[in-house]
Amino acid sequence: MNTRSRARQLAVQALYQWLLTADDIQEIDTQFVVGQDMKNIDVSYFQELLRQSSLLASELEIQITPLLNRKLTEVDPVERAILLISTYELTMRLDIPYRVVINEGVELAKIFGSEQGHRFINGILDKLAKKIRPKEIKTNLLSSQSSESSSFKPSKSSPKIKKKTTIKLKKKRDIQA
Repeated sequence: MNTRSRARQLAVQALYQWLLTADDIQEIDTQFVVGQDMKNIDVSYFQELLRQSSLLASELEIQITPLLNRKLTEVDPVERAILLISTYELTMRLDIPYRVVINEGVELAKIFGSEQGHRFINGILDKLAKKIRPKEIKTNLLSSQSSESSSFKPSKSSPKIKKKTTIKLKKKRDIQA
């Protein structure tokens, strides 16, 4: 697991604590940095995710809420923390590909979320990415389609594709005659 993935894990835990307790975010930050083993963790990225997701929570929630099938307050706090972090990354960290953001969010939900939470997170982040990064998605789709069509070269061992044959049906009166 890379240092950013581990930073995201800690950020979800810290943001979850903030959502439940409304404690000062700086205190939570300090508590995690001092109290956790920060070896193999991108500490500055952890702090960015925690601080910015909490600071911009209202704006991020405005983007999330229309995509939900329930009230934001009814979303599990763990999943809400994951959505806040992932929405922050989609909107503010354009250097991170949308597929990475979605995948990381889904993985966080598998680790920390409810049994089917990863499916919920995947659905919301997919819709959000289409809304926030439509050009990146379109470019990605076009490049994957062109690479798929240009990369397939049948080998000698590939099964040969037979020409499609059509069968003409005789009209009913021709059969009876």
